Amino acid sequence: MNLNQITISSLDTRKSVRFYKKLGLKLIVDALPRYARFECPDGDTTFSIHQTEDLIINKGVTLYFEVKNLSKTVSDLQQKGIIFNSEILEQSWLWQEVHLKDPDGNPIIIYHAGKNRKSPPWRIN
Repeated sequence: MNLNQITISSLDTRKSVRFYKKLGLKLIVDALPRYARFECPDGDTTFSIHQTEDLIINKGVTLYFEVKNLSKTVSDLQQKGIIFNSEILEQSWLWQEVHLKDPDGNPIIIYHAGKNRKSPPWRIN
């Protein structure tokens, strides 16, 4: 199996589309205000936003976007007006990450893990 896409709900899809375009996702389906779909800049996964009137934020779900150079990405996004909830954190699981939320409050982590994403020293075979 291959993860194809993640879909989140939004009260204001137009606002969310502007936000995710700032993050660097490429809009490939524009059926606003009902639906929008993006391609991630790397890989084959897509990401979509579906309009809802009753937003429920699942605190157990976090969106993770991996980048090659976290410091540069954070700097570039700050220049575009993106506000982060943390500084860059060095995690014990050998990732660097920074936290933020989208306009609907969905938690996002932008991170760099390199080889440790799929092959940390404690990986079981």
